[in-house]
Parts: sequence; structure tokens; C-alpha cells
Amino acid sequence: MRLSVIAAAIAATTLLSACSEQPATNSQEQKPTAAQSSPAKEVAQENLFLRPSPLQYMAPEFDKITMDMYEPAFAAGIEEQKIEIDALAKNPGRPSFENTLVAMEESGEILKRVRAAFNNLSGLISNEEYQRIEAKMAPIMAEHRDNIYLNKDLFDRVAAIYKEKDKLSKEDQRLTEYYYKQFVRAGANLDADQKQRMREINAELSKLSTQFSQNVLKSFKEDTILVTDEAQLAGLGADEIASLKAAAEKAGKEGYLITLVNTTRQPILSSLENRELREKVWRASAMRAQQTNGPIAIKEAQLRAEKAQLLGFESWAHYQLDDRMAKTPGAVFTMLDDLAPKAVAKAKKEAEMIQAAIEKDGKDFELQPWDWAYYGAKVRAEMFDIDASLVKPYFEMNTVINDGLFFAMNKLYGITMKERNDIPTYHEDVFVWEVFNEDGSSVGLFYLDPYAREGKRGGAWMSSYVGQNHLEGTKPVIYNAQNIPKPAEGQPTLMTFSEVTTMFHEFGHAIHGLFSDVKYPSLAGTATARDFVEFPSQANEDWNIEPSVLANYAKHYQTGEPIPQELLEKLLKSHTFNQGFDTTEYLAAALLDMEWHSIAPGTQIEDVAQFEKAALERHGIDYYPVPPRYKTCYFSHIFAGGYSAGYYAYLWTEVFAADAFAHMQNEGGLTRKNGDHYRKEVLSRGNSRDLMQSYVEFRGQQPTTDALLKRRGLVDGDDK
Repeated sequence: MRLSVIAAAIAATTLLSACSEQPATNSQEQKPTAAQSSPAKEVAQENLFLRPSPLQYMAPEFDKITMDMYEPAFAAGIEEQKIEIDALAKNPGRPSFENTLVAMEESGEILKRVRAAFNNLSGLISNEEYQRIEAKMAPIMAEHRDNIYLNKDLFDRVAAIYKEKDKLSKEDQRLTEYYYKQFVRAGANLDADQKQRMREINAELSKLSTQFSQNVLKSFKEDTILVTDEAQLAGLGADEIASLKAAAEKAGKEGYLITLVNTTRQPILSSLENRELREKVWRASAMRAQQTNGPIAIKEAQLRAEKAQLLGFESWAHYQLDDRMAKTPGAVFTMLDDLAPKAVAKAKKEAEMIQAAIEKDGKDFELQPWDWAYYGAKVRAEMFDIDASLVKPYFEMNTVINDGLFFAMNKLYGITMKERNDIPTYHEDVFVWEVFNEDGSSVGLFYLDPYAREGKRGGAWMSSYVGQNHLEGTKPVIYNAQNIPKPAEGQPTLMTFSEVTTMFHEFGHAIHGLFSDVKYPSLAGTATARDFVEFPSQANEDWNIEPSVLANYAKHYQTGEPIPQELLEKLLKSHTFNQGFDTTEYLAAALLDMEWHSIAPGTQIEDVAQFEKAALERHGIDYYPVPPRYKTCYFSHIFAGGYSAGYYAYLWTEVFAADAFAHMQNEGGLTRKNGDHYRKEVLSRGNSRDLMQSYVEFRGQQPTTDALLKRRGLVDGDDK
């Protein structure tokens, strides 16, 4: 689940809801439209963002949105919310929860609508115009956020409510604490000069993060490898070669076009026999955006360190973690450094097997990063006798979705999915479903955007167009995005097992948003601490290997025959193979993130590559054959998203996920009893109560690392 640049710039406002919906199937009353406000009257009335969408649950009217609507709507939305915030800040009445905090939750309706559409679509169908608007709006939105959170009169009202919060209900207390902390962390207690410097830093950071993001998008388009001789593609299947040829044709080129995915590791390397081409692909991946994003990363890290110092923190990592479950950088470094030697040791054992495979192949070179995936696949095939080309036909996308993912979710939660071809989408490849509870009541809408394409950022993520909340009565409109290579016309989409796992992972985020049952938008759905939000997604991953689920969806796309038991057993046994590599590359990226954001204010950094090498050496994880999952210059999570000093969260929350799944297995596995209990205590709660309390209410105790170590294959099944 990943934030866009503008979303990150104003995330602290967390005004995630939209106006009450107006679907034919919903009887909720509609509020006066934003077009009735004076700022909106200055904008053409046909601008869709000036009113709630008439579609069910206010799903965006994608078929009617035009680029010329965004800037006027942003301007009207900012002006509307400015008027609302000024009015409540200057309210002569005694500060109350209702006239201050609830009023803040309800403010900015136009801005919520345009922001939701633009922030999401700019990562899904980006073009030069989206990038121009994004670059223009980023500092404007940062200033707008500062105008709210550095408003002394408004903070005085919030502080007055905070002092008497014990008189409020538990959920109202939670919202009060949330807002008070947001103001303080934004700099509300700073003096005038410090506030001015804070504004300057925020404006500069918003520009830099936008530039970083756009440079990565540009890299996806420009850092490609064109192969003119099909013989160099030996090892690829006919469908993969056809897909590369189609990509080249679409780009107006002759030959076969290899494009990069977001991580350092490129999936195509596991199949390419040509070592020279493998190296070329790997270097294009590992060295991308160095000239453009290297200086930006350094400047961002330095500005964040200065910002943290202004707020009284030793480093940006100290500032970020003060508001998260981990609390201190020391706790994160302890966890990462404890696992690093175990991971590297296992990676080196894997490397010995891979080097032996190289020699068995009659080659005399030393293992390099571009060789790992190719010869690792050979080792996997030899150890488990698995041919990837024989596995993929059992994972056809539509079958995975309907008979795998949706089947498992029905067993756990009783939900059913009805495809909605009547709801417009922004691209022909997007699917839409309405989600229903067992009693027939509607949960919300779910969109799936599965395929890679130009203009779509890399990776996989979840976000929302409309968030759930009871304050305004909105239901969730959620989407998942992946980057599965689209097959040639008329061919089936055959998925790797990794892509299947990612699909289950992202739907774990989706149900976190869909099942939200919270009053206030700022506390609803996935609006939790960064080191909790990945827990529901990772907890959902393991259902794809639950025997009854696998039996229902792992079927040959042509014959309908189930995957042979022998092949299935080999696939499952191979599940922990290469975990030394996987864990090491992840830990290296997480440690890079922490090192970048632990620098002291004023630290001078001349060279990104030298900084990376020194940081990895300090933690004993500078193992050349296994580079970080993300190198600095395309580490969008931390330099263009919301994960700065937070990439560790994937491992932190995996502790929760592995522990939770093991617990449910002990309690009967894939049952409604388990699903309903988990939905009630975790998925429905959002951030409306202490997050550890939610876990303990579900599990009965805090998590341990035992299940994680087994899940990653870092210990034997009987070890502790």
C-alpha cells in the first residue's frame, strides 16, 4: 500500500471521507453540495469535483473526469477548507469536541474528492500533464497543510479539548489524542521564526519528493533494454517473447522490449540464458536514476534531519518512530541487526549451492548478482524438481481471483463478490465488484487494476477513492493495483506463484479498508501506524497455500485438471527456498532507510554509493551477490512515499502476521469463527483504539517471533 506525493504532503490532515452518497440503493440523506459554497461558484459548474458523485457509494465518474477539472477544483477546495478552518479557529464559543474536532473532520469536501481522484490516478495513468499538475500542486498543498497545523488559534482550541479529554468517550478520546499529536508534530509549539523555517522545509521537501517520484516514472519509460536478436531471449517461453515483442511494437520499436519492475531484482533474470543480457538488465535496474535522484535523496535526508531537530528530536528516525509502535530507532536496529547475521548466513549457504550449479553448467565464473535468479531457479528445480513453465498454467488469473482469493474470503468472512460492469473505470483493464455480506447487505466497491503499463508506477498497492466512516455515512470504495505483465491479445494471464501471493497480500489491505466500522474518517480503515498497516495484508498472504483453497483454484487453464499433488508438494516445499536472499535483500533496504534517516542535522554526504556501502558494512550485510531490494535512487517508498524510517514495518508486522496465522491454524484454520473474530477485533477497528490492544483482543496475547522464523525458513520447524 503505497502514498502518492501529494497525499503524503497533506497526510497529516487525514480528511479521508467524502460527502454522503447518493446511490439509488442507499437511503442516506445528502448534504448540501460543495458547489453551493462561494469558492466553488467561481469554477465552471460542470466540474465533477464540486459535487458528490451520483454513482453508488460516490464512486468516481471516471468516464467524465477531464484533466482541465483538476486545477480549478484544487483551488476551490483549498479556498473552501480555508474558509471553514478560519471560521472554526475564530469561533468565539468555548472550544468543544463537536465545534472543533468534528468540524475539522467534516471540512474540505471538494478537496477530498479531487485529492482522492488525482492522487490515485496520477500513479495509475500518469502522463506529462499529471506530472505537471503534481509538481505544481505539491508545494501548494504543503502550504495548505501548514496553514492548518501551524494555526495558533486552532491549536489553542485543540489543546483545550485535549486537557479535558478524559470526559470524552473512548473513540472521541482517540480522535482528540490523534489531532493533538498531529498539531504538535507539525510544529504548533514552535515560535514564529521556527514556524517560518518549517514552512520552507515542508515546501522544499514536497518539491523534492515530487521530483524523485517523477524521475522514477521517467526511468520506467526510458531505462529499457531493446533486444533485436530473438536468440538472445533463449530461456523465455513463447508467451513471454510475444509479450516483449508487443511491448516493443507499442513503443514504436522493432525487436523485443524489456522494461524494469520497481525492485532491484528483475523477474526476467530467472529465465534468461544469455549472461551478457542478464548483466545488462541487472545493471540497468541497479544503476537507474543515479544522476537525477542521488542529489535529491541526500537533500531530502538533510532537510528531514533539520526538521526533526526543530521539533526537538535527535534525528528524523527518532521523530518518525515516536508516533509508531516501535517507538525508538534502537528498537528497530536491534530487530534488524538480530536477523541480519542469520539471513546472510543462510544466503551464503544458498550461494554455495548456486556456485555449484554454475560449475555443473560448465562455467568458471564467480557468482554475481545477475546470476543469482537464473541459477537459483536451476537449484530450485533440481532440489524440488520444479519447472516454472509447468507451474504457471495452474495459476490463470481469473481462476486465481474467483476460485482462490474470493473463495477464501467467502469461507472466512461470508462475503460474496458481484462484478459490476455498469460502473465506469479509468482503463479498459480494470475490474469492479460490489462486495456483499452474507446477509445481503453491501459492504462497498472493490476495483482491481492488475496489469503493468506505461504511466503506471511500479509495484503493487492498495488505496481508496472513498473511505468508510459513520460521521458522514460513507461506504468504502477501494482498489488494488498490481503490475502483472499483460499477455499478448487472446492469450490467458498465467501468473507466477509470487504474483498470486501478492494478489492475496494486497487484498488483505483491501479488506482492512472494506471492513472498517469506525465513526471518524481520520481513524478509519488503513489509517493506522505505518508499522501496523502491513499486518492485515501479510496475514492474508498465507491463505493462498491453505490446502482447501489451493485445491479450489490451482487448476490447469486448458484442461481444468487440478495441479498434480506431487507438483503441489514440491511447490510448497520450495516456498522457503531462497529465503536467505529474500530476507537479506529486504534487511539491507530496511537498514539503508534507517541509516539515511538517522543522520544528524548538518551531516554532509558527497556520494550516495559510498553512503550505501558504509551503511551496509556497519551492519554486516554488505554481501555483493545480494544487493538491497531497493537502492537509494529508486527507493520510492522512503523518498517519495510515506515509509521514511518505516520500511522496517514489513518485517515488524510480519511478526504479527505469522503469529496470527499460526494462531488461526491452531483454532481450526479457514473458518467463519476465525474470520469473524479477526474482522471484529482487528479489521473493523482501524485506529479507533490502541493497536496492540486490538491484536491482544484477537490473539489473547502479544505476538512472538517463533512463527516468523519458521515462516521465513530461518529455523527448522521444530526449533525455537
